[in-house]
Amino acid sequence: MEITTYLNDQRQRVEDRLAALMLDPVGDFAKHIEAMRYSLFVGGKRIRPILCLAAAEAVNSDAAVRQRALPVACALECIHTYSLIHDDLPAMDDDDLRRGKPTNHTVFGEAAAILAGDGLLTFAFDLLSSPVSAAVADPARIRIIQTVARAAGPLGMVGGQSLDMIYEGQQVGYETLRSIHRSKTGALITASVTCGAIVAGASVEQEDALKTYGDHIGLAFQIVDDLLDVEATTEQLGKPAGSDVKSDKVTYPSLFGKDISRTMAREAVQEALAALAVFDRQADPLRALANFIVDRKK
Repeated sequence: MEITTYLNDQRQRVEDRLAALMLDPVGDFAKHIEAMRYSLFVGGKRIRPILCLAAAEAVNSDAAVRQRALPVACALECIHTYSLIHDDLPAMDDDDLRRGKPTNHTVFGEAAAILAGDGLLTFAFDLLSSPVSAAVADPARIRIIQTVARAAGPLGMVGGQSLDMIYEGQQVGYETLRSIHRSKTGALITASVTCGAIVAGASVEQEDALKTYGDHIGLAFQIVDDLLDVEATTEQLGKPAGSDVKSDKVTYPSLFGKDISRTMAREAVQEALAALAVFDRQADPLRALANFIVDRKK
């Protein structure tokens, strides 16, 4: 399939639904909501919500199922955007550019940026539990909420960010590196795929296969991110290139070198593709996404 067209179409679906669901900057909280909206709508590939939609489609191609998955996909993007706002803060990575635009704290101030991230995180769970997600049966919704909370929380993305900071400037082995990135980056990617499966009513076999797929593309995604940090330009990335080196972070290239890291990313993608053997051509978007992730240049 033609992945660029697919990504553009799915990105537009997510953008349209986000625009419909997101709070308007009016009333007493206008400035706070403006800061939330700034980072949410400043751009981005929308990979996590698209993975959610593609996983749902792999299980059940009915248009109604894909429609049910959209609020879940939007909630995932809210959480991802919150994590970027907080990652960029002076106390964290201290970056002034994200998605090609000034970071939230450089526009609205540090306190407002922290609150914008907090707002997006909690608004995500409002979406997951509110009437806009009512088309998803309650048992499935509870599983989705728990899956997302665990992926975003202390044993997932937040914990991974904590480890990333703790080990800055230290020599660590592969197991520690893998633990950092499995939590910081991989957990929400796997959750995105898993939530799509749950929305679509996947069997145990299908859900396990999609979780395995998510684990492996999460690894590939992070390795490629690490490679791009040392190989791409700031203009290509839309954020400062070389920031990992500047912060003395442990990365795959710093531990294994660029060539071995690239091989590891491709091996992870092959494992992800193998996990999709239980699916027919409805999973082709997921297959194309895996290849896109390892071949991307930004």
